[in-house]
Amino acid sequence: MSEARDVEMKGEEYDSTAETREIVQTIEQSFNLLEKAATLFDNRYVSKVLRDFAPLRKKLPSHEQALPTVINNTFPDSNPAKKDLLKLFNASPIDHSDANKVQTFIPEVELYIYLLIQVYLLDTDQLQKLNELSTHLVKLMNQYNRRSLDFIQAKVWFYISRGKELTNDLLPVRTDLLYSLRTASLRHDIETTASIITLLLRNYLLSHDIQQASNLVEKVVFPENAANALVARYYYYLARINAVQLDYTTAHECVIAAIRKSPQTKSTNGFMQAATKLNIIIELLMGEIPELKTFKSKTGSYEPYFNVTKAVRLGDLKLFGQVLKTYEDAFKRDDNFTLVSRLRQNVIKTGIRIISLSYSKISLKDICIKLHLDSEESTEYIVSKAIRDGVIEATINHQQGYMQSNEILDVYSTRLPQTEFDHRIKFCLSLHNDSVKSMRFPNDDDKQPVNKEVEPSDEVELLKAIEEGDLDDFMD
Repeated sequence: MSEARDVEMKGEEYDSTAETREIVQTIEQSFNLLEKAATLFDNRYVSKVLRDFAPLRKKLPSHEQALPTVINNTFPDSNPAKKDLLKLFNASPIDHSDANKVQTFIPEVELYIYLLIQVYLLDTDQLQKLNELSTHLVKLMNQYNRRSLDFIQAKVWFYISRGKELTNDLLPVRTDLLYSLRTASLRHDIETTASIITLLLRNYLLSHDIQQASNLVEKVVFPENAANALVARYYYYLARINAVQLDYTTAHECVIAAIRKSPQTKSTNGFMQAATKLNIIIELLMGEIPELKTFKSKTGSYEPYFNVTKAVRLGDLKLFGQVLKTYEDAFKRDDNFTLVSRLRQNVIKTGIRIISLSYSKISLKDICIKLHLDSEESTEYIVSKAIRDGVIEATINHQQGYMQSNEILDVYSTRLPQTEFDHRIKFCLSLHNDSVKSMRFPNDDDKQPVNKEVEPSDEVELLKAIEEGDLDDFMD
């Protein structure tokens, strides 16, 4: 038995070592693509590396020796950061003299290794080390001005902000984010600009600085050519800002845009669930009832929001209070408790509307009892406001204390058809304008170079001169 166990242990150790070696080879193969991106100024190679980033990330926590091996093989011995990085893994530097060592150490490779270290520290819950590394990364990224780093820098900034968020240290990182936003905007770095704008909005919303977030939206221009994931995230934060500021129409348009722009993959289920929950609340605040199929979605559980919708639809204030108390923790966890609390007025309005349709004449005291309101006096004010807002068609007899409902003979004599027709016209016009705009201008990728005098051999040198700012020397 003991010999069989020894053989089994050796087999497991061998398999683990072989898989670790395979991960190291995968990482080092991605370095070749990054070198091509830096040489040819083509970010498609960087995009290919980042597409393989998610499956690689899942393997790193179970293979602790993969990243120390990559650091030892890649970082030069003269680089002062090599020892500090190896200390994060409790490893020591190894002197390599073989030919397999990576000869070129470019910023793209360096920053990509830092990105892998970030996700490893995040997935292994080493947040203190992650935040210490973030300080060094901010200084390092400020040293480089290369467009081939744009996509990697955007991801690095995300994990810097994520580490600060998990340790509830939101305020100090704002200064670095704002400074980097200005730098990225001046460099026309679309990906980093879009990423930092969404990170700042998330930072403000988590600390409940709604006015600061609104000011940022007014003063910055979100890049139109950003990735769909960043655009969806930006629209989601816009929806939250407008919902808090009582602009429910704009908030509804933004959250619908966020749901449509979001990539339809399994990794976005969490985002889709958060956006759908926000959309349900906004529709309820607008006086609309969400469709039943919304709550039967496979992306998540919406039981608290279904019960809230049920209370609003029935106009039952007592049921609404019970739901709010039962699912208070769930609403706070989703950061929707404030918006859900506002639905109390909608519940009261719905209850009054149901009563006005059921009774042609009813006393204010009976309304107070049916809606579980505080007093008859507050009931009179609430009914008066409902009449003024056009929720119900009725009159109040203040002396005798009753409400008289007006008889509605024809629905077309009300404002309802006009409102619905107006909504449809606005939607059609918006769809038409977006379609015309998308057909008017070609994509930047489709544009062919006009200057045919530049030979292919000189094209790389010309691009390099533009990148380094030495265009005058090249022309001479």
